[in-house]
Amino acid sequence: MKSIRFFLICVVILCGLAVSSCSQAQKDDVSQIQALEKNFIDAYNVKDINGIMAAYVPDESLIEFDITPPRQFVGATACRKDYEGVLAGFPGPIHVELSDWKIDTEGNLGYGHGFFRFVGTDKDGKAWDSTIRLTDVYRKINGKWLIVHEHGSFPVDLATGKADLTSKP
Repeated sequence: MKSIRFFLICVVILCGLAVSSCSQAQKDDVSQIQALEKNFIDAYNVKDINGIMAAYVPDESLIEFDITPPRQFVGATACRKDYEGVLAGFPGPIHVELSDWKIDTEGNLGYGHGFFRFVGTDKDGKAWDSTIRLTDVYRKINGKWLIVHEHGSFPVDLATGKADLTSKP
């Protein structure tokens, strides 16, 4: 009877350690993804294309659904061209930020979602201040989290067919 009790106590302790270990691993993964997103935002704000692209998987498996045509960009090369076009279209300073960003992971996959705000003046002198809904899908590859899929969108007023460029609640 004592050996069964001892065995059950050991099982309970081991299960508790396993749950604790998984929780810590998930917290570490979330922290790494938060750092990835912070580095991305910092790079975007200084128009560092290499820093921006460092957040993404560097091959042709990347899929990006951006707010501008075409309907999708396939691969890191196409994504990079998209960002180069955006940066060239805003020759002065820009400011970008993420808000209400939530991250979750399970194993080697994760996702983040929230709002991405972009402020700047385009090459024609038009001021921009827009907010999109953004979702990133992450994959842990060789111990490093990278964005493998990104989807940005504006809400649309179905009565007018116009996009809500400020995306306010």
